[in-house]
Amino acid sequence: MNKFHFWILISIVAISGFSQGMLLPLIAIIFEQDGVSATLNGLHATALYIGILIISPFMEQPLRKYGYKPVIIIGGLIVVVALALFPLWKSLWFWFFLRLSIGIGDNVLHFGTQTWITSFSPKEKRGRNISLYGLFFGIGFAVGPLITPLIAILEALPFMISSALCFISWLFLLFLKNDFPEQAVEFTSFKDTAKRFSKVLKYAWVAFLPPLGYGFLEASINGSFPIYGLRIGFNISDISILLASFAIGGIVFQLPLGMISDKYGRKRVLHTILLFGSLSFLGASFLEHTVIGLASALFVAGMLVGSTFSLGISYMTDLTPKSLLPTGNILCGIAFSIGSLIGPYLGGLFIQKAEGMSFFLIISVMLLVIFFFISRIPSAKTKG
Repeated sequence: MNKFHFWILISIVAISGFSQGMLLPLIAIIFEQDGVSATLNGLHATALYIGILIISPFMEQPLRKYGYKPVIIIGGLIVVVALALFPLWKSLWFWFFLRLSIGIGDNVLHFGTQTWITSFSPKEKRGRNISLYGLFFGIGFAVGPLITPLIAILEALPFMISSALCFISWLFLLFLKNDFPEQAVEFTSFKDTAKRFSKVLKYAWVAFLPPLGYGFLEASINGSFPIYGLRIGFNISDISILLASFAIGGIVFQLPLGMISDKYGRKRVLHTILLFGSLSFLGASFLEHTVIGLASALFVAGMLVGSTFSLGISYMTDLTPKSLLPTGNILCGIAFSIGSLIGPYLGGLFIQKAEGMSFFLIISVMLLVIFFFISRIPSAKTKG
């Protein structure tokens, strides 16, 4: 993979991050202003991740048969079309279907780009390259919430901007030269896919805990925190700044943490960031009375745990034979989506039922639980 191809892939990931970063808080705020309950609001946000789960078992065979480029192009096109259709009809069920479609398209796009980058990255630069992937996604994700206040001008405007940017970046995919993953065996049925899932879990199950945790973290912060923020007195602009603070924190340390993990090991770095990330969210729960204080706490939290997904992918790549990397990337996506499904629902339920308690406590506890799991359960087998 030459540098031109690498940067096209990184750029499309940034735009995808922008659309996701915009969509979760935008729809949460629209529904909260329309009087939709916090629990239903959170359940609606799970559509994106249901889409990820639905498509996950069916992506590997097309990738091996047709190569990276067609898969990424199809995924990107689904996202472009779905974003463009939001202003057409404002309905809970119609928007649920569109969010589900974006989940499908985004997962296909990320699966293709992740597998392409991990497969062609040398071991000594693997953490760096995956961190750049996460960095550009994070940049997009940080900018996304900042256009949420545009709903004051026209509710459809953020959807229109996001769709146009996705379409422009999608056009650059046409310049890519197609390539194929390393083939170990031929696939003939869904049963073969299930067998490969089992093999990868044997090698790298421990590496799927960080993506699961990051899915919970990202979806609950972007899907549930805007509801909580409005209820404790923040306005839409404040919430946009707070969400961007967390995302920017992740951007700042994404590349350094990836390079540090290349030198000192993925597991050691994950231990450190999960423990201190939990403590940073605990600290955030005491700073909710001020935008500046909370933004600072979320910035620090982002610096610590904003890289958990990319570090999880790198860790999986270290533990998995190269021929099984497409399957490993699928399982990273599944783990992320399971966490993302749980996050908004529990977040919405927590907001409704645990009045008087800080929303950030549930995130702090979740990170601490994963820290103890990774610390106490023996490491998975390394690849042969």
